[in-house]
Amino acid sequence: MQLRAGVAKSDITTSRDGVVISDRLYAKALVLDDGNTRVAIVAMDALAIGGLGDIKDDFLPKLRERIQQELHIPGGNVMVNASHTHPQGRLLCEDDEQVQRTFEAVRRAMDNMTEVKVGSGFGHEDRITVNRNLRMNDGKHWSIRYAHPCPRDEDVAGIGPIDPAIGVLRIDRTDGRPLAVVYNFACHLLIGVPERGVTANFPGFASKVIEDNMGDGAMALFLQGAGGDLLELYFKDVNRPRNCEPLGTMLGLSTLEAVRNIRTKDAQLSVCSETIRLPRRTDIAERIEERLREQTELLAAMRSTCLNFKTFLPLYLKYALDPQYPADYSYRYMQEEAIGANELTTMDAHNRHNLDRYVKNIEAMEKLIRIQEDIATLKVHQELNREAGEPDIPAEVQAIKIGDCVLLTAPAELLVEIGLKLKQASPYEHTFIAAFSNGYMHYAAPAEHYGKGGYEVTECLLAPEWQQAYEEKAGELIGRL
Repeated sequence: MQLRAGVAKSDITTSRDGVVISDRLYAKALVLDDGNTRVAIVAMDALAIGGLGDIKDDFLPKLRERIQQELHIPGGNVMVNASHTHPQGRLLCEDDEQVQRTFEAVRRAMDNMTEVKVGSGFGHEDRITVNRNLRMNDGKHWSIRYAHPCPRDEDVAGIGPIDPAIGVLRIDRTDGRPLAVVYNFACHLLIGVPERGVTANFPGFASKVIEDNMGDGAMALFLQGAGGDLLELYFKDVNRPRNCEPLGTMLGLSTLEAVRNIRTKDAQLSVCSETIRLPRRTDIAERIEERLREQTELLAAMRSTCLNFKTFLPLYLKYALDPQYPADYSYRYMQEEAIGANELTTMDAHNRHNLDRYVKNIEAMEKLIRIQEDIATLKVHQELNREAGEPDIPAEVQAIKIGDCVLLTAPAELLVEIGLKLKQASPYEHTFIAAFSNGYMHYAAPAEHYGKGGYEVTECLLAPEWQQAYEEKAGELIGRL
């Protein structure tokens, strides 16, 4: 039987009064059927599928139950991905409406099915993201965050990797007209738009670029990748407006370039889905104690400072402007030397000592800010694990093969290193990692990151052993496709 596919979307934007809406949010559905297997892929402009943000934990089971009962698509064949667009308040419609509208998108996609051919490939975009885990000279990680300052430039040894690949699945009607483009990219959606209101962020703009250029009613569905430790390159920029539209335009154009190089053909479907148990971490109390010890050491060092900011700033500028002759013109220093006096140089030495002390205290303050953020975050996740009352977390792993393309899911914020490793290990050239899918359990960092102090292992529920368990199951499912 010829592969058939249909697409549809539902507006899931909040309708609450007083909410600024920069652009609409959607649940976009793609249904595929090869006569033996039927699959539904749902791409949602949302923070997470349960566990965080507007979508509650019962959303996915309710949605799957309706789809299975009324549309006869097995729950394990339904993939729901969150773009991870970050909110400035409520983003989505009310809870019951979320299920109803998303279900309606899937239902209408089934009603609109037509015979199709598919093809897959990769695009490239390396101008948008940066790895936010800075590699420090002491072997630790310092994550770029809005909540605390960046470290001193001289303390940074390097940066981590990004994944510039755009995984692209092209779906055409049999007459050659485009039906859908599924594109998968690892990123983190934080900048938003100038109004800082509800927004689909730069994938929303990218999808519009793709759809406007493809024509024929083609739909673009964005699937978030393994972008847990990635960040928009200009996230900390204080010299330009916070507007993600240029980033979306770049991503859209780069995706279109890849689409034009993909040839479509007949294809078959295959799906494997299994829920495993991943271990919860038990070391959070120790991590908190480490941060408290660092805090105590930094506070103890903040002594003997005679300057305040009012005296520090003009003095600092003067000594930075002319390090050799900061107090006065050079001839004053020459005259002192000629008569054997040292009043100016003695004063300079005293001032430099006080300036150095003040600068060190600023650096200590910046570290203390980060420590306070870390302690607060660790305590939240310590409480989440305590309230769970069980030593592990259920995690669904799903693999979907569409022609030559494989989608592999994770219900967590996979870090880019994990995504790159999974792609390299897969026997399929076109393997796309759809993290943030079918649930949410916060960050999932490589085992080697634990102990390095990055944000992702601070805001983490999982023990480092999660990685081996997940990767083994992912490899097993891919092997069964």
